[in-house]
Amino acid sequence: MENEITYRHNIMEIQSIEAFINIKGGFNHQVRDVYFVRAIGVPAHFPDVIRKMDQRMGKEMADGHLKYMRVKALPSLAGVQESAFYAGAYDAWKSDGTPALRNIKVSGAFARVFSRAVRQVIGMFEKSRRNSSESIVRNFVAKIMYWFDVQAAELVSGWNERAVMKVAAENVLKEQEYLFYYFLTLLGCDVLLLQYKKDMEAPEVMKALSSELVLGSFDTCALPEYVPYVHEEKAVESRPVKVIIPERKGRRSSRTEAQGANPQRVNPQRANPQGANPQRVNPQRADTQRANPQRVNPNRPAPASDVEKGFEELAQLASSIVMISVHDHRGEIRSTGSGIMIGRGGYILTNNHVASGGVFYSVSIEDDEETYQTDEVIKYNGTLDLAVIRIQRQLDPLPIYRGRKKLVRGQKVVAIGSPLGLFNSVSDGIISGFRKIRDIDMIQFTAPISPGSSGGAVLNMQGEVIGISTAGIDSGQNINLAVGYENILMFANGFFS
Repeated sequence: MENEITYRHNIMEIQSIEAFINIKGGFNHQVRDVYFVRAIGVPAHFPDVIRKMDQRMGKEMADGHLKYMRVKALPSLAGVQESAFYAGAYDAWKSDGTPALRNIKVSGAFARVFSRAVRQVIGMFEKSRRNSSESIVRNFVAKIMYWFDVQAAELVSGWNERAVMKVAAENVLKEQEYLFYYFLTLLGCDVLLLQYKKDMEAPEVMKALSSELVLGSFDTCALPEYVPYVHEEKAVESRPVKVIIPERKGRRSSRTEAQGANPQRVNPQRANPQGANPQRVNPQRADTQRANPQRVNPNRPAPASDVEKGFEELAQLASSIVMISVHDHRGEIRSTGSGIMIGRGGYILTNNHVASGGVFYSVSIEDDEETYQTDEVIKYNGTLDLAVIRIQRQLDPLPIYRGRKKLVRGQKVVAIGSPLGLFNSVSDGIISGFRKIRDIDMIQFTAPISPGSSGGAVLNMQGEVIGISTAGIDSGQNINLAVGYENILMFANGFFS
């Protein structure tokens, strides 16, 4: 079928529960990446790990970034009537592909994905149980549909192919239950099986459906009760949401926490939340945009080593700074930020806290009438708060400073970004200091920035990127921080062109 969605499993290795939490599968050319993981054994402080996962996922749900549920045990079919109802749902599906469930409407594009998922899970069931009769298959699918209807109604509410849905389940030992969770991955869910008491016994062909993550030895433990998130309508606050620099936690997955739990003095707040009302200024068009949509100069020469440019010349480099709109699973814009062109092949450097939490991104470029959508996060680092995304367009990258002279306090700088959605605003200031924030060397500078500036360029007077705007201190004036060129060079080596 034309434009049929396919699901690709475990394209990246999940090495921790935190990685499972953070990763949000890509969606390109009708192919969606999903993750199905068996976490084996008990790590240190396991109840706290799970409690934090629930809290993090609940907060992500509150912000509209994803859907989440944790399942302790699947229910049994309650009597003959329930069994007959869901067996009838299977018959209806077999007849026309649209089962009449009680809580979930199966229609449209979702009906096609649902039907294919049912066929695939039947195929796996029959592969593990040769010579299964039609009645055995019917009873099996009836059970799958029952679990789906009673457990996943909220999860798939508002389903679309880009929606981020995550499920954690405890001690899944039976093949039919395991296949139910595999079925959810075929609808676009990421599933983590917490196998802390023991692992399931099943044919290798079935176990191979999921990747194995060894956390420790098997043990019994009491996990905290999962309290499902309940949506409450709240008035939208006009002030920006504060965003905290992520804690240093080693290797992180592609989407690290955009809003931390420990609001220190420093907050990488310069990604512009929708509370700041950037829509009053058209985020796709600014006064600086002109009518030549495809003007690209891939041969822009590197600036002369010590020749200073005027502010008007530096302002022209705004054509290599982009505005990034971050969309949630409903396609709505949840925040905006900035990015720096670093590679001709579509590579854009931004902050990880800008990219994190987004399902996909819209990228706006000066002198280009087109808006470029992507969900490709090519590389990320939560500790450095850096990420690289890619769009399908040739770019005109900015040169990165290579450290021929030491940066000094008092040195003049120019910052370019999109504060409050004001596309590619230019401000000037000086380097006012050098700070170490959570073990990361950062440049303190005075050029004014605001929410939405995160990911923008901090330039020297030769037009080279010496840093990427990352954070501001709310209680002070023009006390702003940038990740320096040394970390940019280390992180993005291989993308520059």
